Amino acid sequence: MQFPLGGQAFRWTELSFCLQPARRVLSLPFRRLLHLQRPLRTGHVANLRQQQRMPLLGFRLLGLGQDPRVALLRLPLRSGHLAPPTVARPAKRFSHHSFHRDGQLNMVESSARAKFDVVVVGSGFGGAMVAYRLINAGARVLMIERGDWVDRGPASWRHEATLEMTPSYAMDIPYRCERGGHGTRIGSYACVGGPSVYYGCVAIRFREKDFTGDPEIVSTSAAAWPFDYDCIEPFYGEAEELFGVSGDDSGDLTAPRRSRPFPHSPGRLAPISRQLADASGSMGLSPFRLPLAINYTATTTQAGCIACRTCDTYACAISAKNDVATRIIAPLLQRGLTLWTRSVAVRLVADRDRVRHALVVHRDKPERVAVEADRFVLAAGALGSPHLVLASELDKLSPARAAVGRYLMRHANAMVYGVFPRRPDPERRFHKQLALHDWYFGDPNAARPLAKLGSVQQIMTPPRPLVRAYLPVGTKRVLGAMTEQLTGLLCIAEDQPRRENGVRVDWATRDIYGLPQLVIDTSYSPRDELALGTLTRRARAVLEKTGATFSYTHRVRTFSHAVGTLRMGIDPKTSPLDEHCKFRGLANLWVTDSSSLPMSAGVNPSLTITANALRAAQSIV
Repeated sequence: MQFPLGGQAFRWTELSFCLQPARRVLSLPFRRLLHLQRPLRTGHVANLRQQQRMPLLGFRLLGLGQDPRVALLRLPLRSGHLAPPTVARPAKRFSHHSFHRDGQLNMVESSARAKFDVVVVGSGFGGAMVAYRLINAGARVLMIERGDWVDRGPASWRHEATLEMTPSYAMDIPYRCERGGHGTRIGSYACVGGPSVYYGCVAIRFREKDFTGDPEIVSTSAAAWPFDYDCIEPFYGEAEELFGVSGDDSGDLTAPRRSRPFPHSPGRLAPISRQLADASGSMGLSPFRLPLAINYTATTTQAGCIACRTCDTYACAISAKNDVATRIIAPLLQRGLTLWTRSVAVRLVADRDRVRHALVVHRDKPERVAVEADRFVLAAGALGSPHLVLASELDKLSPARAAVGRYLMRHANAMVYGVFPRRPDPERRFHKQLALHDWYFGDPNAARPLAKLGSVQQIMTPPRPLVRAYLPVGTKRVLGAMTEQLTGLLCIAEDQPRRENGVRVDWATRDIYGLPQLVIDTSYSPRDELALGTLTRRARAVLEKTGATFSYTHRVRTFSHAVGTLRMGIDPKTSPLDEHCKFRGLANLWVTDSSSLPMSAGVNPSLTITANALRAAQSIV
């Protein structure tokens, strides 16, 4: 069997060999362009000209001239949203004298005791929204973040700057994944702004029917939203304003009611996006613009998007991505927020029905500090939050103890990549722009119709290092050689909340900070697999109509969409959180991150986490 590629026909066994020269040439621009003396910190522009003295041989070889991204960096950008108010110092190295024989740090109990009105653990969407509300109300707020500020600058355009190849993917608190991961030992996302710094910017609302729950998906889990769409709708609008979301849902067949329009119009479609829209439209489908938290218009305080492809899984080099760090936390620091970076909350100490203080360890200093507060907010994510609850043994105080750490969901996800005879994106433009919801509420033409499936979203040509890192050996050789021939669609199927999926702690194994190891055990149900299979078949047909010669499906095993491990609900016996996200059994603890969501729906969870945190924060103020 032969495949057309670049105007010639190749046998499958010849593809890898034939594309080796092209592979080397295509990688040349980035090696030359990004041969920097040192990475820039966000907002530092004084030494730009010195750092721009780099060879551009690769771009000249390909006829591209100078990379326009370098020219953009010559703009005299000011600080404001672009620069964190403080620049963290490099991490210190512990000496071998700092550790026990079992690998834990020799901790020193500090005599100092800090006191705040509210302590927020985690700086992602859930934590930042609560801090935003509380700072506006005049509260003294401490935010604890185990990660650091992420440097922004030309180094962010390197292929190896993708999330799991950076220090933001922390391995000093390793999780053990017994089932369901891409490995048995995985890290956690740790940086100021949380996963938002590296996310793909999709800011989409759950559908109105998502808040009632499909009976087949809910099954015997007793999962239930304690409010309906109308209750959260105003907070969706507020979240879209805060993150400057650009969108147009006029073509979305499942678009929920909205009380205000999108704050901004979407950016220009890339040629491959127009090609995909035309192809899917000719099939009778309804493509629409993905709502994105991207700044398209340059201001005196923020750069405008230049449509580069280092966006999804990358920190934005010019801070045009409207992430939590730049849009929320940096301004809050100027208004009184206290932020402890590189700090790990290792225990919440409770007495009767109240958390009295949090024990915090700095990652660079073996000292344990007690922090007192009137209220505590846990927002460390669907893995981090139950980890701290279980490590603090707070589950013993919950009437829904059996549900603490359980009902983990993360969507049944798969990337379907089409292999095109010619480069689908020769301009190397951002093209995560379209979505299809034609099968969100089922596919009547499927062999076994289901009442609810999920969404299909456009994804970009993948970075070569990720292809090499995560695909099987035989596949990565071929697809790695023709990465520029790929573009694809992401299939997001809503997965069932099942008690057997979840996390626990292993008290016999501890990390260097003394935390018991988190153990993850998750799998997909037959229904999850059926739903995802239906979506991937539809996605392959769309890519074929768009011009792909053949396609490859890659299952996603990460936990970037993880939700549900400390779910809110109606029944106190089955849901650890009440309708205000307060932890049942404790009078002053709230959980406002993705772990609070009782169902995953069929779209990205970030905007719903944001809106729900804004809603819950009203009861904390």
